[in-house]
Amino acid sequence: MTSVEETTDHTADSGPSGYAAARLRLLQEESRSGPSRRSALAGLTDTWLSALFADAVRETGVRGASLVAVGGYGRGELSPRSDLDLVLLHDGKAEPRQLSALADRLWYPVWDLGLALDHSVRTPGEARKTAAEDLKVHLGLLDARPVAGDAGLLAGLRTSVLADWRNQAAKRLPQLHSLCRERAERAGELRFLLEPDLKEARGGLRDATALRAVAASWLADAPRQGLAEARRRLLDARDALHLVTGRATDRLALQEQDQVAAQLGLLDADALLREVYEAARVVAYAGDVTWREVGRVLRARSARPRLRGLLGTRAPAAAPRAPLAEGVVESDGEAVLALAARPDRDPALALRLAAAAAQAGLPVSLHALRRLAAQAKPLPVPWPAEAREQLLTLLGAGEPMVAVWEAMEAEGLITRLLPDWERVRCRPQRNPVHTWTVDRHLVETAVRASALTRRVGRPDLLLMAALLHDIGKGWPGDHSVAGETIARDVAARVGFDARDVAVLGTLVRHHLLLIDTATRRDLDDPATVRTVAGAVGSVGTLEILHALTEADALATGPAAWSTWRGSLVADLVARVAAVLRGAPQEGPEPEIPTTEQERLAVEALRTGEPVLALHARQEEDAVGVELVVAVPDQPGVLPAAAGVLALHRLTVRAADLRSVELPDRLGEVLVLRWRVAAEYGALPEAARLRTDLVRALDGSLDVPSKLADREAAYPRRRGVVPPPPRVTVVADVSALATVLEVRAPDAVGLLHRVGRALESAGVRVRSAHVSTLGANAVDTVYVVDGDGKPLPPREAAALAASVRAALS
Repeated sequence: MTSVEETTDHTADSGPSGYAAARLRLLQEESRSGPSRRSALAGLTDTWLSALFADAVRETGVRGASLVAVGGYGRGELSPRSDLDLVLLHDGKAEPRQLSALADRLWYPVWDLGLALDHSVRTPGEARKTAAEDLKVHLGLLDARPVAGDAGLLAGLRTSVLADWRNQAAKRLPQLHSLCRERAERAGELRFLLEPDLKEARGGLRDATALRAVAASWLADAPRQGLAEARRRLLDARDALHLVTGRATDRLALQEQDQVAAQLGLLDADALLREVYEAARVVAYAGDVTWREVGRVLRARSARPRLRGLLGTRAPAAAPRAPLAEGVVESDGEAVLALAARPDRDPALALRLAAAAAQAGLPVSLHALRRLAAQAKPLPVPWPAEAREQLLTLLGAGEPMVAVWEAMEAEGLITRLLPDWERVRCRPQRNPVHTWTVDRHLVETAVRASALTRRVGRPDLLLMAALLHDIGKGWPGDHSVAGETIARDVAARVGFDARDVAVLGTLVRHHLLLIDTATRRDLDDPATVRTVAGAVGSVGTLEILHALTEADALATGPAAWSTWRGSLVADLVARVAAVLRGAPQEGPEPEIPTTEQERLAVEALRTGEPVLALHARQEEDAVGVELVVAVPDQPGVLPAAAGVLALHRLTVRAADLRSVELPDRLGEVLVLRWRVAAEYGALPEAARLRTDLVRALDGSLDVPSKLADREAAYPRRRGVVPPPPRVTVVADVSALATVLEVRAPDAVGLLHRVGRALESAGVRVRSAHVSTLGANAVDTVYVVDGDGKPLPPREAAALAASVRAALS
């Protein structure tokens, strides 16, 4: 095998034809590829151009000149069909005629070989002036490297150009960021394109070069982990593409992907795309982190002079840290770990951080993620209920969840939590209807599902099914069949009970059933509807499957869903629901009070005041603590109790209100069971809760005013506007009461506002059942009129409207 040194020595004497032959031999060497080949090709080209330059200087008599490589050639990264980016620097003393002759003797041999050439002739002063006016020229000069001639000319220019770049960073970096965004809008996201542009698309080679420029500014630096390897993979793919096509192209066309994969020693085109997508993901994530840091530094710099003026010589105060959740705070526009957070003792901390960040619409601190990756305690199997709730809160956060999820994935936390995710990560989808890779499609489906949670009785199962419905695409065979097995395993590991695991398995197994049946079968054939009903099994599962079908289609791409398709699916769902419902059924019978509840009720009747009991639950699956409140039946109990809990920053995870009649005693007692958790910090004392509840009931504590003051002082951040609250009258579930179902975003004082609206309407609450599933609250209240009877349909509808208005 001919060595690079032997090859370059040979080309120095043999001119263009010798260079062309040596270049061809180098590109055909199977043992040489990747960085080694690119470096060797740059060295070979250096030797040839040095010989050309020496001959040209001898013939023209020009002194004080230098041939300089810039851009990719300057970095020594020549792909087989790369342009040669060259600058002929001179000291300005030569005659124009001499310079023109020197340039011709350099440029024409390059053109004669059919090589693309980007060239210019400038003095160092002209080059510096042009760089000041043209950002792309400035970027190219950051990688300038001498090829031949007077190296001192370039040394001085490089020093000036770098100094200008660092001194003008506050102006130049926003321009560069804008250039990157415009290019991304034009070329798309590399890791989601079936025919990606390896250079121009977001996450491609130009973005990697931009990160080098940011680092050269000394203002910020990209996360280094994996970045060099990602850049190498993209360059290798471009090299193979050049060799396969024989053209200077950066677009990885479908018809060439198998050949490019073979050139790289990969199994097939899917393996190629997955490797390219993974590299692009690393570059894109590094860009997100870096540009966020650039923005932070520039904001701090712009604020510093104003702070000096306000504070004199005193040092500015540290950025405030606002609490978001237990162990999580907001600092300088990011969700970070609190100073007292202990990842090694708090296995749910990673999910709590992610959920809090997504709900607030904040990016997650890179330092926090890497600390969690290094120190986080593994979650037990099955997960504790808090971890499951935090995952659901993250999934229900809407669009802000995407960036948080991808940051977690980039640091390896997602595959640590959900090992099956590795199979779908960066997996391409060849169907042109699909916009996204499999993993991103699952995330996007969860985003779409978060907007449909008001339509289902179990938003948690909808969100989890959205995340898992295509999880089987990482395995051979029917992805729905494989996915059912995986989804059941994941659901059990995450901590769902056996009944919910079965429902999730059914949803994943049949997630295509409704759309396929509605668009491909005769809905007037009774067998069609019976088949779907038999597969789904229950109205509740059908309800979730309907929402999942729509979310899946919307997350697939614009061609997958339409008004027509939606109407066909809705028609099918209505027919199947009619088969599954059969005759109307009564709601569940009231449950018998426990011994403790009866004891508290007796005490409440004896004293005429509220009685409380606070219990820390020992079960592994419990979320928060249990609070039992017994109050003599009187108006306003529900809004008063809910308001007091909100004032004490207690999040209601579940609640149950029932009226208890004690035998042989006059009067009734309302017993409220709450499952509550502190937003952050310690739980309040039961005595304080009781005192405030007494004051709320007698009117000495103005709960609405206090809540309004707190909301004004500490407004809750939301990264996305959630879907509006939905209040419906549920028919045919109880003959004894009117049933209202409230679906709304979980928010401070939500149940308090519902209770006030019901009290204002003059109805009596017989029972209430509250559940918080992730970021969503589902509250069901059974109400009667003054005579203890269900409301007439018109009054029930008006009541639902008034409650909805109170929540809006």
